[in-house]
Amino acid sequence: MISLTNSFSIITVTNNSQSTIEKTILSVINQSYKNYEYIIIDGGSSDKTLEIINKYKNNIDKFISENDNGIYDAINKGIKLSKNSIIGILHSDDSFYSNDVLLKYSRVFKKDIDIVYANLIIVNDKKVIRRWVSNNFKRNSFMNGWSPPHPTFFVRKKYYSKFGNYSLKYKIASDIDLMFKFMEIHKLKSYYLNTTTVIMKTGGVSNKNILNKIKLNLEIIKILKSQRNNKFKLINFIFKKFFYKIKQYF
Repeated sequence: MISLTNSFSIITVTNNSQSTIEKTILSVINQSYKNYEYIIIDGGSSDKTLEIINKYKNNIDKFISENDNGIYDAINKGIKLSKNSIIGILHSDDSFYSNDVLLKYSRVFKKDIDIVYANLIIVNDKKVIRRWVSNNFKRNSFMNGWSPPHPTFFVRKKYYSKFGNYSLKYKIASDIDLMFKFMEIHKLKSYYLNTTTVIMKTGGVSNKNILNKIKLNLEIIKILKSQRNNKFKLINFIFKKFFYKIKQYF
């Protein structure tokens, strides 16, 4: 018998995602572990996204569709609506890797664990182009170009209340900002679940073109410099991040 001790709030934010949203929804509602609520925050889609969501309305606990100030504003709305103890975010062009993902998270979320993250794969037209295999967090890892894969990042809700939600100051890298604050600044205890839990489709906001990749890294550098000032070394960051990332393509 599956224990239902841990309760999850899974948040999906979407806007004109008719080509991917159904796969995302199905990957959530087909989970074997059932102690979760599913929240969808739509930014006012004008395509068939709302029609697809309505098809699964009986499986969706909370849903709103209205204009927002971007992805992070939408995520914050979902956090505000959530009622369960652990929050995971699954974007509308991503999906859970298997039907036992929440079960796997539940098994490692113990009383002394605040954060759990895992591995993901990035696909393009069903072809795997990148395998993001993470590792155990060590102090100052972010300074060396490391970060957990955000789509796999689950954290206890109480820390959003305590330390704050996603900042709207950053347009692309607010997820890095939040993970950095939670792990490096506030020293929350994390657990690396060494398995693939998310399939991520290429073409998201942070990696859809070279310009956005540059903007992403400029925002990350700004985040790291603002928090640690002279302890941040730009050359070290660029060099180590390049080699950390290049391994994911082989």
